[in-house]
Amino acid sequence: MTDTSGSFVHAGPRIADTGIGDAEWQARIDLAAAYRLVAERGWDDLIYTHISLAVPGEPGRFLINPFGLSFDEVTASNLVKIDIHGAIISDSPHSVNATGFVIHGAVHAAREDARCVMHLHNEAAVAVSMLKDGLLPLSQHALRFYRDLAYHRYEGLALTDSEKVRLVANLGARRAMLLHNHGSLVTGRTVAEAFCLMDMLDKACRMQLAAQAAGAELVSPPPELCDKTYRQLTADPEPEGDLEWPALLRRLDRRCPDYKN
Repeated sequence: MTDTSGSFVHAGPRIADTGIGDAEWQARIDLAAAYRLVAERGWDDLIYTHISLAVPGEPGRFLINPFGLSFDEVTASNLVKIDIHGAIISDSPHSVNATGFVIHGAVHAAREDARCVMHLHNEAAVAVSMLKDGLLPLSQHALRFYRDLAYHRYEGLALTDSEKVRLVANLGARRAMLLHNHGSLVTGRTVAEAFCLMDMLDKACRMQLAAQAAGAELVSPPPELCDKTYRQLTADPEPEGDLEWPALLRRLDRRCPDYKN
């Protein structure tokens, strides 16, 4: 059962790990890179919010940030392995955030395709989540989510098993979600896909807020054009972000190569 005591620290059993193979180590490097890129963009929220990644070849297990470290302190080696039942799989001295386990564990358990789950409190997305009409189809960036954005009503801190059921049901098969009054969530088949989708969602939210702040009448594409553009943007069956990711990693390698440690 999920801890409902109100503590921010997830209290779960610890199980010895059998070691880290090459596939898991590469997954750790990619996930640590995502944390650094999020910090670089100012999307982090002190030590809160989370990005998780399913462990290759270990069904039901995923990697997540150590609770208490800032995103620019996350490295491949200090990521915590945990399973969907809440057991920490390693001799790591670190714990994980309770709401992080609830949200990410629920999505990983429900969606095999959601290999990477990114939940942030990025300010533009939180602001748009407060708007009754949410994200509007105003920019090309927003049209990527025209048929691919879910919403989840705010229920306080996500600490209960009952909310997990509702959150997963609201997300459905979509790639992105705005949690009202709370933040954003995206899923990706890869870390690269999750990061690039979050980048696009954040930009779409910022563009909308900037346009609305101007106070002038807004131009909205007709529904048929929104549908057409969404289909164009999602026509490629391969995970999004494959082209962008190597360039992002090269920039990290120049600025903070210790994420690979």
